[in-house]
Amino acid sequence: MEYKASEIRYKDMNYRRCGNSGIKLPLLSLGLWHNFGGADVFENYRKILWRAFDSGITHFDLANNYGPPPGSAEENFGVILKKDFSQYRDEMIISTKAGYDMWPGPYGEWGSRKYLLSSLDQSLKRMQLEYVDIFYSHRPDPDTPLEETMGALAHAVRQGKALYVGISNYSAEMTEKAINLLKEMGTPCLIHQPKYSMFERWIEDSLINVLGNSGVGCIAFSPLAQGLLTNRYIKGIPEGSRASKAKFLKPEQITDDKLNIIKKLNKLAEERGQSLAQLAIIWLLKDLRVTSVLIGASSIAQLEDNLKALENLNISTSELQAIEQILKG
Repeated sequence: MEYKASEIRYKDMNYRRCGNSGIKLPLLSLGLWHNFGGADVFENYRKILWRAFDSGITHFDLANNYGPPPGSAEENFGVILKKDFSQYRDEMIISTKAGYDMWPGPYGEWGSRKYLLSSLDQSLKRMQLEYVDIFYSHRPDPDTPLEETMGALAHAVRQGKALYVGISNYSAEMTEKAINLLKEMGTPCLIHQPKYSMFERWIEDSLINVLGNSGVGCIAFSPLAQGLLTNRYIKGIPEGSRASKAKFLKPEQITDDKLNIIKKLNKLAEERGQSLAQLAIIWLLKDLRVTSVLIGASSIAQLEDNLKALENLNISTSELQAIEQILKG
């Protein structure tokens, strides 16, 4: 089946400037962490990508280890890029990352220059690309000097293999140091990708202020807390869910207290005419320093449910206060 992009793909999507840069990102970006690997159905995720691009989602986020198996998400994305999206490459922001365990031996993870630049070369080969738009250090390395890690990112830009660089999972203190180092190297940090949701609010302590004050963008991952902030677990743990597979979301995380909070949030969402997932997304977007929210999707229906969040971005002070009370338990 041949793909032709919708002529009205930019009609309904809103875009936010990424920090002080010249780049704008869609309010929703698509992450290929799960559901796009070798273990998944090619035609399913191919059509998810079609629907995403037709909806104005221009940012597609990958990493070297995404799959499963590791590397397969990039390979599959590369095939679809070549087959369906080659004429639209310049309309896309494609990112990848390196930092987690990828190959055997002492050079296959963390933040050394050796690992980061080797990994980027492998990622480009898998995706059949000459460059990525954003290359991230996926996590801080406690044993490698920050100067080396940031130097590798800056070198990737000088090589023409990345247009911009970012960091992910860095603390506020390390982020500030990284931003300053990259600035000195002439390669400003474009963006930080932290885990952020109603149930994971650590960035509010100081990181979001560091990013805002430094003119660095913020893209939130895991906005639905691995599915907890959906109606999926309201009646227990369904078969086939992430909690039932117990890989990332553990069944013991779904306590009675947590379920009670989820049910109250779901009721508030229903009163707004939204799903809980939609409410969780717009709650993140209330802060203009959050450039984009990174969603995942295992079906077109799930993608479309998340996209509907953008139909009602307004959230009142009284609703925000009610959410705070609910989250306090």
